[in-house]
Order: sequence, then structure tokens, then C-alpha cells
Amino acid sequence: MRWYAVDKRRLPWRAETGETADPYRVWLSEIMLQQTTVAAVKPYFENFTARWPTVEALAAADEAEVMRAWAGLGYYARARNLIACAREVAARGGVFPVEEAELRKLPGIGGYTAAAVAAIVFGKRAVVVDGNVERVVSRLFAVADPLPGAKPRLRELADRLTPADGAGDFAQAMMDLGATICTPRSPACGRCPVAAWCVARAEGRPDTYPVKAKKAAKPRRHWTAYWLERNGEVLLARRPARGLLGGMLALPVEVPAETAWQEAGAVEHVFTHFALSMTVLCGAGDSKLEGEWWPVDRVEEAGLPTVFAKAARRALAFRQVPRKQAA
Repeated sequence: MRWYAVDKRRLPWRAETGETADPYRVWLSEIMLQQTTVAAVKPYFENFTARWPTVEALAAADEAEVMRAWAGLGYYARARNLIACAREVAARGGVFPVEEAELRKLPGIGGYTAAAVAAIVFGKRAVVVDGNVERVVSRLFAVADPLPGAKPRLRELADRLTPADGAGDFAQAMMDLGATICTPRSPACGRCPVAAWCVARAEGRPDTYPVKAKKAAKPRRHWTAYWLERNGEVLLARRPARGLLGGMLALPVEVPAETAWQEAGAVEHVFTHFALSMTVLCGAGDSKLEGEWWPVDRVEEAGLPTVFAKAARRALAFRQVPRKQAA
């Protein structure tokens, strides 16, 4: 805790000493940070809080605009739950529940996020365990059981360490310790404030923890995306509300029209449960074809999910080839 008081990271959602944490900003950051890095989240967080500075503002926002602003962060179910949660909190007068158990009842708030908000914002004793905390605890106690099976044991050990008072600062100190010193590779044990108690360091092999079970190879799927142009516009499709990339604008993945399709190449993307190879086909559309058309020179503003943004870049590059050859 003394180390954290001096060396803590300055983050846009974190309250400084003497300030009161804003539940909206803490909740928003924790949702964004799930399976995403701090560096990636910062610009999204700053954009969101500039456009929607309160939970009520976010609740009143157009859902398509929120999804567009989220594009690129991935795990789009989080964005849909974000909107649902904001609307539920707004219906409560803009007040987040104080207790961990009540927070868990809100859309998209699981055990980790509920504990983080309860501890950091409301000063409750809650056990906050993210990937950084798991790594620190696994090394402190040299937990030899592999993840994910070791998660209950690691949470139990984190519970033993969590103080009755100051649980929020303790949780953030543990996160910062894992992010800046007790890193996945080459941990800086010489600068670690808890090195004297670390069993993994005493063993001389901190890098071996946490132990991870061997991952099975991800199945590979194959899709086709269609880039259909007319008069300087490209056809986009709104994906179904439920399911993968639900509610997002994307290139059509079913043939949108009969035309002479040309293959522009393929793009690769990895989702949580599978790897994807997506072939991109380009063609010209009938001016009478109905649909959601977007100016080609502004397609980057459409908020396409990452995999479809890759496909769009592939199509745009393909469109330039004949011009370069002609020049």
C-alpha cells in the first residue's frame, strides 16, 4: 500500500488521493478493460466520457452510435450489456447499487466487476481478482495447479490478503503491481515491494507461474464478405441483434446481388473460440438496389468491427491496383 501511494499509475478513470471515485467512470472502465489492455482502452474511454459524461447521457444515447463508438474494442456483447446496464441505472435515478451482490444483478456485471466497483467506489471489502492479481498471488504462494482450474484457490488466497479497510486501494495496488513489476515475462523482482515474501522468487523461477494448461487448437471457420459499390458508396448490413458482432454494421456475408465478383484476397482474425479466414469479394451494384449505403471515402467512420474493418481495407487496396498499374 505504501508502494502504491507513491508509484500508482495515473489513469483517466482513477481518483487521485483525496478525491472520491466516480462510479460511472469506474464501471465504464472496468467493462472496457475486460480482456483488453489499458493502452487500448484509454482513447475509447476518453471518447465515451466526452460524448456521454454521465450514466444518464449514455442511457439516452442512440444504440447504433454507442456500438459505432465501441468498434475495435471487441467482445461486442459487452457494448450491448453496457447500454442495458446504463439504462437500468438511469431508471434508478442514476445511482449505482452499493453492495456487491446488488451490483451483480445489473446487466453485464459479473463477479469481478461487481467486486471492483464495490471496493474502489464504495469502500466495501470485496475480493477483486483479475489476471494481474492472479499472477501476483500465484507467484507469492507458488501455486502449482494450472489455470483455469487454480482460479478458486487463487481467489481464496487473495481473500486472505485483502484488508478489511482500504480494499479498493489494495485491489488497485495489486493490479498495478502485476501490470508494472510482476509482469508475465521478466518480472522486476528487484523493485518489487513484496519480494521478501514471494515463494516463486525464493525458488528462483517466478516466470513459471502462473502455470497454464496447454491450450487446445482453435477450430478454423471460413466466411466470405462482399464489397458491393455503386456511385461511390458501399453496401453495409446491420448484423442481427443477438449473436456474434450483434447489432454492428458490417459487410454482407451473404451474396447481396448478382454481379461479376472479383476476389480481393482474404483476411485473418482470431475470436475467443475460433480462428476465422474471410475471403473478400468485390463487385459493382445496381443503382436501384436497396440497403444501407455508406460513402466509400468515409467507410472508416462506420464503426465496423475489427474483422470487417480489415476486410474493408483489403477491398480498398484491391480497388487501387488497376489505377496504379494504369499510371
